[in-house]
Amino acid sequence: MKIVLTGGKHESDYIISKLKKKHNLIVINQDPSFAEYISSHNDIDVFPGDPTKAYTLSDADCQNADVFLALSDNDTDNYVACITAKNLFNIKRTVAKVKNPKNVELFKRLGIDSVISSTYLLAQTIINESSIENIIKTLSIEDEKIVMLELGIEADYQLVGKQIMDIQFPKRVNISCIFRDPHVIIPDGSTVIKPDDKLIMVTTPDHQDELIDFVQRKR
Repeated sequence: MKIVLTGGKHESDYIISKLKKKHNLIVINQDPSFAEYISSHNDIDVFPGDPTKAYTLSDADCQNADVFLALSDNDTDNYVACITAKNLFNIKRTVAKVKNPKNVELFKRLGIDSVISSTYLLAQTIINESSIENIIKTLSIEDEKIVMLELGIEADYQLVGKQIMDIQFPKRVNISCIFRDPHVIIPDGSTVIKPDDKLIMVTTPDHQDELIDFVQRKR
């Protein structure tokens, strides 16, 4: 499968690491330093350039690709890149990440095939009077049957220094990956939690408050 992946940082690095062995990847990134990191970390060519520009997609040979992923932090840029790819380069399916959840239905109506929304857990956090500094985002999947949380780890949290196999996490919880800048780690039981890690965790809506309280528990 021919897949074009544009923008993004750690999410881009992670997706590339999972897809590069089985698919033909075309990677475009505007950030020169991160483009260099992605290239060296994954042993793959990265085209430096603006994916909203038709000439960039042409230079990268995106014509007739199967999937186009737009992972920039700018919703408008992702929309323009997807529409350009779909209308000018005959790309079969476009996927855009959006920061504003209100753009999900709008982008779909405007022709984007799939839209991924990331929203902040502000309301629930305020209700619980919890610290919001380390609760980065939640991503609803499949009509909110599953939520994905990104939780930062501080030095005084009880989890620090422990192997995952020794932590009694709440039920219905799974660690998908760990951001340990500049790396993305796929954890196993022997992985040790360290300060400044960002844990990407999957749970259900009914269990997310329990999970947040558990992760933020201090020694």
